[in-house]
Amino acid sequence: GLDFSILEGADRVGDVWRGRWDSLRLFTPARYSALPGLKFPAAGGTYPGKDAFADYLESYEQHFQLPVRTGIRALSVRRVNDVFELQTSAGEMRARNVIATPGGNSTPHIPAAAQAMAPSIRQLHSSEYRGPAGVPAGDVVVAGAGTSGVEIALELALNRPAGTVFLAGRPTAHIPDAVFRFAGPLYWRLVNSLLTLDTKPGRKVAAGFHSHGAPLIRVSVEDVERAGAVRLPRISGAVDGKPTFDVGTSNSGTPARGAVPGDVRTVIWATGYRPAFDWIAGLPVDSLGWPATARGVVPEIPGLYFVGMPFQYALTSGLVGGVGRDAEYVVGQLLRTRAHREADSRA
Repeated sequence: GLDFSILEGADRVGDVWRGRWDSLRLFTPARYSALPGLKFPAAGGTYPGKDAFADYLESYEQHFQLPVRTGIRALSVRRVNDVFELQTSAGEMRARNVIATPGGNSTPHIPAAAQAMAPSIRQLHSSEYRGPAGVPAGDVVVAGAGTSGVEIALELALNRPAGTVFLAGRPTAHIPDAVFRFAGPLYWRLVNSLLTLDTKPGRKVAAGFHSHGAPLIRVSVEDVERAGAVRLPRISGAVDGKPTFDVGTSNSGTPARGAVPGDVRTVIWATGYRPAFDWIAGLPVDSLGWPATARGVVPEIPGLYFVGMPFQYALTSGLVGGVGRDAEYVVGQLLRTRAHREADSRA
């Protein structure tokens, strides 16, 4: 086997998940949310909470006795003379190979419109949201109708004694819970095996994945409306310090008179994340800032690999249940390259 270490920036395995909003649940059922070799300890059709998943990750580390070094963050990576030099929060390290596992939530993105909001409006990114108790009374706009935005807007609408909840933005596609409940294996086979970079349909989906976002699973914008929230188009800017909305892009047309909030106290920006890889020297990136790889292999920097990026190979690459295949491929490539290098040195 290989001599390797896993650097974990948090003080405890799973703490990144523990730090997310209190009511967060996984967006895919437990049966599709396990890592290779260890079943998730929950009924297959349930959607585990974020703390349960964090505990599962910790159990996974303990079960396989993985060499995790907690409390250490990689600050920079540079390849020098066939060796990677890593500057970390614990000092300098050196390695022959580096596998980066950044996930899809690198740097919170807040649109420029936020700068024009009045100081009296509290603004926070969805990564800072913890629950309804932390949101001041009054009208609140959740900007962004992707998975996080819809989940947060629904929770606020169901647990808010005063003030109106507005969900602003164009929703992504919705996959009803019944699909997983009654046709889960078939659907998983579709997204895991058909929607890959090896197929025409998969490449088509991948081309618009980062701009359109992941589909809504389990909850929908209709659920939010039934809970009493009001839908609006996306925030386009601000006038007199108050948010304005791009009526022309609304799925449902112009909002009814009086629907536009007049007393906005809070804006929660559920506007996703942007990649940030300037800490890896010389890394080639695509037009959106994501590493340019061949299924996680970086040809321009031998020995550098990635696992866990959205649509790295398939629609499921960014999901727990799909990351194992990508990891197996990347480690296989690493081992083959290592074997060739050793053979050349003996020749």
